[in-house]
Amino acid sequence: MGGTFEFRGINHLALVCKDMGRTVDFYEGVLGMPLIKTIEIPGGGQHFFFDCGGGDALAFFWFPNAEQATPGVSGPQVRPDRGDLTSAHGSMNHVALDVPSEKIDEYVGRLRDAGVDCTEVANHDDSEFGIAEEIHPGVFVRSIYFLDPDGILLEFAAWARDLGPDDVNLTPVRVGDTETV
Repeated sequence: MGGTFEFRGINHLALVCKDMGRTVDFYEGVLGMPLIKTIEIPGGGQHFFFDCGGGDALAFFWFPNAEQATPGVSGPQVRPDRGDLTSAHGSMNHVALDVPSEKIDEYVGRLRDAGVDCTEVANHDDSEFGIAEEIHPGVFVRSIYFLDPDGILLEFAAWARDLGPDDVNLTPVRVGDTETV
């Protein structure tokens, strides 16, 4: 195999919604993501794309006969501040959208003003619980979590510092190498 691939970001992430109209209302109306492409799927269904910045898109399928989501399997059961973040292998756990670091505190109020139930800003660090009360040099990302109308866990995330070689310090777990997997 020759060389590495040249990545330029995420073209789009495709999710599945229960109601395309409600999805457009939320992503375009509440979050302000412009709807940039709509497709009718042969045999029924729709596929819509929203601009989420930086040339990237968030897309949704609507299938008329899709199965219902199963919280805790197809995605987390609740927001991370309300319980277990676990979801099944191969599931999509959450979507983290990059936001300007200087605006993240303001965005809590803007989400709440729009009727969106969200967390306070979390200061993620390498401490025992992974969250710091205050910003300090070890905080690497700050984020807000909330759910979309279909229960998809979303995160507004802002890098707090540049990452370096010391940030990669764990050996990946391989199934069978440990009793906890």
